[in-house]
Amino acid sequence: MKKNLIIIFVLFCVQLHAQQNTPELFSVDAFIAQVKLYHPVAKQSNILVEKAAAQLLASKGGFDPALTLDASRKTFDGTNYYFYTNPELKIPTTFGVDIKAGLESNGGKYLNPEVSSGNTSYLGIEVPLAKGLLIDKRRAALQQAKIFANQSEQERLQVINNLLFDAYATYWQWAGSYQLYGVYTKYLQLSAERFRLVNIAYKNGDRAAMDTLEALTQVQNFEMLQADAILKINDAALDLSNFLWQENDSAFQLPKQYVPDTLQLAVNLSPQPLEQLVERSAIENPLLRTYTYKLDALNVERRLKFQNLLPVLNAKANLLNKDYYVLKGVNSAFIQNNYKWGIDFKLPLFLREGRGDYRNAKLKIEETNYQLSAKRWETENKIRSYYNEVIQYQKQVQITQNIFNNYTSLLRQEDLKFRNGESSLFMVNSRENKVIETAQKLIELRIKYQKAYYAVLWAGGLLR
Repeated sequence: MKKNLIIIFVLFCVQLHAQQNTPELFSVDAFIAQVKLYHPVAKQSNILVEKAAAQLLASKGGFDPALTLDASRKTFDGTNYYFYTNPELKIPTTFGVDIKAGLESNGGKYLNPEVSSGNTSYLGIEVPLAKGLLIDKRRAALQQAKIFANQSEQERLQVINNLLFDAYATYWQWAGSYQLYGVYTKYLQLSAERFRLVNIAYKNGDRAAMDTLEALTQVQNFEMLQADAILKINDAALDLSNFLWQENDSAFQLPKQYVPDTLQLAVNLSPQPLEQLVERSAIENPLLRTYTYKLDALNVERRLKFQNLLPVLNAKANLLNKDYYVLKGVNSAFIQNNYKWGIDFKLPLFLREGRGDYRNAKLKIEETNYQLSAKRWETENKIRSYYNEVIQYQKQVQITQNIFNNYTSLLRQEDLKFRNGESSLFMVNSRENKVIETAQKLIELRIKYQKAYYAVLWAGGLLR
């Protein structure tokens, strides 16, 4: 019984080890999806939007109704000097008019003669007739908060755009390193088998000792290349691990059994026509749209600063009534005899502060327009530059692929001639080295092609 348990345990361990070492495809789509969901930078970009929403909520607080109470009482040496109880509700509006309503309960021997004795009520408004009529600080802050909320979304997209470009570039570097390792491994096996056959032929007297040394040198050369490829795969895997995070915000290393989609590396991607990409970027590029929202916010500031060129002219009007029913018995005759109104007026004689602030606001807009024009032109040229790289790499990949196929055919024929005794091992190794050299260049070009393809989208701000 004990022996059977040991056997079962050993079989279980062997099976578990086999499962852990079974290669598992880690596609580029699965990798990018994980980066979008769990990478701290992606999550941090969401905080930008949440902070802007919080700022918008705070700006709306400037229009919250406010309930105030002014109450005081004085009694001295048995004499009731006065008492005031004045609660008031004030409702700011987004069109500049403040509505207020209040109650008054006043009395006492020494009551201020301007104050109505007894219980009274009022309903009134405060209206700016010049400065502050079209816009004021509260409305400007609310408008800018709405603009910044939209701008924060573009900033989030810009962060995602940069993050995804780095992620794509890292993945293709990993896939290329893995594919190059596969090439070295394949030809290491071929050269090892050739060395074995040559060694047998040498022992049988059919080959010279130099041939065995020639074959062994080729094996050792591929062993060195394979070791270097393993080092590059490990480095690329570590770089890729920088993008790997879990839902609980913990990072993890790339699992050993994960392998890249090397077939996708060889896919010939076709970008959109250049002019369509440029047009899309002009509309969708988050960096350019950020400048647009910045201009909108500056225009709000300019309108606000223009108010400093206007005089302060505020009108106040209250409808008064006895007791606590302000609208009781209201008619035209009542209104003519029960009101309170006033005007505040102020005009700086030189308006130097207002003129300076307004000019500065206009200069900020002009400066930002120059920045937007320069950034738009720079972005368009980047798109064209990377697009040209894509086209050129596409041609180079095709040419190099044809060269690789031709060298592979030559190697196959040379190896056949060598087996028939019509060629030398030196010629076989030379052909094989050319195949390896071309394979290296082909894989490097494929990596560059993939990076250039995604660089076009990154330059246009189109990676999502």
